[in-house]
Amino acid sequence: MKHGFVKVAAASPELKVADPAYNAKKIGKVIEEQHERGTEILVFPELSISGYTCGDLFLRQTFLDGCMTALKEVADGTKGKKMLVFVGLPVPHGGKLFNCAAALSDGKVLGFIPKRCIPNYNEFYEKRYFSSADERDFPTDGKESMPISPDLYFFDEHHPEIVVGCEICEDLWASESPSSRHAQNGAVIMVNLSASNETVGKREYRKTLLAAQSGKCICAYVYADAGVSESVSDMVFAGNNLIYENGTMLSEALPFSGEVAEAEIDTGFLLFERRQNTTFSAREKGLFRGASFVGNADLTLRTVSPSPFVPQGKELERRCGLILSMQSSALARRLKHTGAKSAVVGISGGLDSSLALLVTARAFDLLGKDRKDIIAVTMPCFGTSGKTRANANALMQAAGVTIRSISISGTVSRHLRDIDHDAEDHNVTYENAQARYRTMVLMDLANEENGLVVGTGDLSELALGWCTYNGDHMSMYAVNASIPKTLVKSLIAYEAKRLGGRMEVVLKSVLSTEISPELLPPDEKGNIAQKTEDIVGPYELHDFYLYRFLRRGDSPAKTLYLAERAFSGKYDRETLKKWLVNFYKRFFAQQFKRNCMPDGVKIGSVSLSPRADWRMPSDASGALYIKQAEEL
Repeated sequence: MKHGFVKVAAASPELKVADPAYNAKKIGKVIEEQHERGTEILVFPELSISGYTCGDLFLRQTFLDGCMTALKEVADGTKGKKMLVFVGLPVPHGGKLFNCAAALSDGKVLGFIPKRCIPNYNEFYEKRYFSSADERDFPTDGKESMPISPDLYFFDEHHPEIVVGCEICEDLWASESPSSRHAQNGAVIMVNLSASNETVGKREYRKTLLAAQSGKCICAYVYADAGVSESVSDMVFAGNNLIYENGTMLSEALPFSGEVAEAEIDTGFLLFERRQNTTFSAREKGLFRGASFVGNADLTLRTVSPSPFVPQGKELERRCGLILSMQSSALARRLKHTGAKSAVVGISGGLDSSLALLVTARAFDLLGKDRKDIIAVTMPCFGTSGKTRANANALMQAAGVTIRSISISGTVSRHLRDIDHDAEDHNVTYENAQARYRTMVLMDLANEENGLVVGTGDLSELALGWCTYNGDHMSMYAVNASIPKTLVKSLIAYEAKRLGGRMEVVLKSVLSTEISPELLPPDEKGNIAQKTEDIVGPYELHDFYLYRFLRRGDSPAKTLYLAERAFSGKYDRETLKKWLVNFYKRFFAQQFKRNCMPDGVKIGSVSLSPRADWRMPSDASGALYIKQAEEL
């Protein structure tokens, strides 16, 4: 298993109703094909050896014997293959007949899982033939060579955390689905052998069930559905093969297509999610059978997004609108609660301050307040460039706010002399003196105007500590604190398009401006000399690393492995590794800034607030992560 990924597939091969020998050959062919593709868990539909629509033939011993003979043939076909295969067939046991899933691996039948929820919608349905697993007690000592139990689980002998649970068709539709109990018993991958007929609207409902069940059980769900070869006397089956992971669909076979659904499940992420969920507790009951089915193949199917915080297509527009509404509503609530007459925003002409001003304008509109009570302040100093100053002025004018320009170069120069600092020494003292004085100006101006200082810093800067302690690090409400830099750009682009006109022109200029704190003098041509991404690294990489570390719980090795795929052709391995090491160094070293960050609205699943999300002591060591990253 490479970095916790397991390859799974759901297939609906051609069959002949009531011809087990024919069906066994077709199933065996798919097993061979999927083995060549590196599939580790392969699922076939309900009663796939017999066919689901056999009717009263299920009650004939000759037919049942034929199904068992076919099962042996299918099991023999798994010998020497590193796979766990599930097929369906009728199994007589204790004088009753059960609709079962058989688990196969390396030539053996590991056991049978009987269906619990037997549908009885009309005379065609299963209660005419099959008993429910709840109607009798099954052996629980696990001594049988081929045990039968609804609570039978399968784990990989070399990776015992990879536990597979099984339910059958209607079990998913029940109010108390067996898979819920399976998840509590440690199963992280669920398989469902189904024969769900197709009717108008049923596909959408089925997908809703699978998304919800995989989400609330924090599991992967592999659903194999009966295909078009079943009898069409009264129904039609479409082969709706579907694979979900924690509420998200990874793969689907189109109806009536005969396609195989394939996906790579991130079991490491699922186990990480379960560790975080304190309402999730494993009971560890049932029968557990070991097998060797997990390999070590590279990812071939799974797409790794280089911008995990930024959705694509139409979803991006919807998401941007929602986020801006969340930010502005939260700020409006805070303004109303504090009784602030005004809002004070420092404007640099860069991305973050532009977004903060846009959010503040939205908040004032929500409250019905005059935008003239937004006091937008530019504070030019040693590093201010002509382009950012022009951006700032044009933005403030277009927003219709009160404009203040307070030059701080003289005051900061006097301050540097007061502390005996050589003004030609452009070290961290030189830079931070400007940032801290700007914050003091904003705070004092807010006091003077009965206002509230709106913070501009974003999530990426907080993660890297790229902010001056008690400088731009501090505000009275931080509206961007949960917005990563890569998403800041999308939000501004969204507002530019929405607002149009003069504002669109200004915001496009902001988007084209180099990211910089502008604390060092411009070059001889008046251009920005201090470029943030030259110093700390590309924000697109750091946002990717932040997401993998906080949201997915990935190790340094897994993060680099995925980064190579996400940024293939753009960054080489050494560059990715260099900035990954830098990410861990900065993230652990800068926790002291996050431990006293101001209030700010949580937007997405990743937040660094010390009150509700990320809790870590300021003196926690990052040696483990840094060492692992350096040794990659």
